[in-house]
Amino acid sequence: MKFSVSQNAVRRVAEILAAEPALGLRVEVLAGGCSGLQYKFDLTQDALPDDLVIEQGGVKVLVDPVSLDFLDGAELDFKDSLMGAHFTIKNPNATSACGCGTSFSVD
Repeated sequence: MKFSVSQNAVRRVAEILAAEPALGLRVEVLAGGCSGLQYKFDLTQDALPDDLVIEQGGVKVLVDPVSLDFLDGAELDFKDSLMGAHFTIKNPNATSACGCGTSFSVD
């Protein structure tokens, strides 16, 4: 399983952790949203024994094994545009997505 974190995301996670200390950013895939699955981003104080922990640029991004099944080959990125600033996932496994970009489906 491979999941990567862009330099933009690393910088943003570092900024967030400087303002609000935590172990790292947890990325999860949960049931819900308008397309069936949705991404969730939360600060976490704990790493679970079976988490994938990506340490890059002095920050940690954690992904649980169930979420990792949906994120194989995906990349966490951070976009800052006129439409707003947000984390995004470039996910090759998503077969469709909603307009907001936080909900997706797989076949």
